[in-house]
Amino acid sequence: MDPAANASPTDARLDLLTAWTSDRLGTRSFAIAPASADASFRRYFRVVTDGAHALAPRRTLIVMDAPPPMEDCRPFVHIAGLLDGAGVHAPRVFAADLERGFLLLSDLGERTYLGALDEASAPALYADAIDALILWQRATRDGELPPYDEALLARELALFPDWYVARHLGRPLAPAQAATLRAVFRLVLDNNLAQPRVFVHRDYHSRNLMVCERNPGVLDFQDAVTGPLTYDLVSLLRDAYVGWDEERQIDWAVRYWERARRAGLPVNADFGDFWRDFEWMGVQRQLKVLGIFARLCHRDGKRGYVDDMPRVMAYLRRACERYRALAPLARLLDELEDRAPAVGVAS
Repeated sequence: MDPAANASPTDARLDLLTAWTSDRLGTRSFAIAPASADASFRRYFRVVTDGAHALAPRRTLIVMDAPPPMEDCRPFVHIAGLLDGAGVHAPRVFAADLERGFLLLSDLGERTYLGALDEASAPALYADAIDALILWQRATRDGELPPYDEALLARELALFPDWYVARHLGRPLAPAQAATLRAVFRLVLDNNLAQPRVFVHRDYHSRNLMVCERNPGVLDFQDAVTGPLTYDLVSLLRDAYVGWDEERQIDWAVRYWERARRAGLPVNADFGDFWRDFEWMGVQRQLKVLGIFARLCHRDGKRGYVDDMPRVMAYLRRACERYRALAPLARLLDELEDRAPAVGVAS
């Protein structure tokens, strides 16, 4: 097989990546084809060899193309090692060219949680994901990952007015609306920064979890930080791409909370307090995701993310309508979308 047959004549980086892969494997007897892409500049290709290879007993590998200066492979390599050390199934890094942005990785397969989840499979898949999350959080060590600090959280929140409100809705905020949003942001930041801090994947959801032996396989972890304990659980249970009723979300959250307590993680002693922290963390993530999806659509031309916005907005609205301190944000969302205000707000 000639790998060059799969390369576009205008894709110079793929040509370089193919040649680099050939050098690493010591053979040209493989095919290379797109495996996946994500919301960044990274691309992934699956390498299929024509027989067993020392690096590919399953006959397949993954090569990552992360073009500098837009991407940096070093965090990926570092965090892959942290995940492996924690007992979490992440891709093994067989070879790296950090200057050119090439990585040769083990292949975790093609079946994502998103493609596998249904009524029958969900309990076991989420149980595995929760177990892996606890392993990851228990491995937390100071100084290994950047902090999910106020500056980073605030930059993420700013995506909502800049991209979702102004660009996607075409509704620049009036001064009073901007003041309301700033006040709510302050409340959300204070709550989330007060939470115990652990390793945080930042996108621990159904598109980045793979169904494989030693389940789940975990991908797209290069932006991991040390931050609020509930963040990854929010990503998992209030997934932008698949939704479950709140009764199930609470059931899985209770299972996480019970296991986390047994594992010695610093969760709240009272589940009600833990659930409130979970929901307030969710408000931050949902505002961020709405901004990111709007940016992906309007800046990058990836319009498919618009289809997932209603699910994310529904999570956000339900939380805002449940807590009195978040009621101003609920009213602001009504104003921005010309909706009648929701009736009744809890404490």
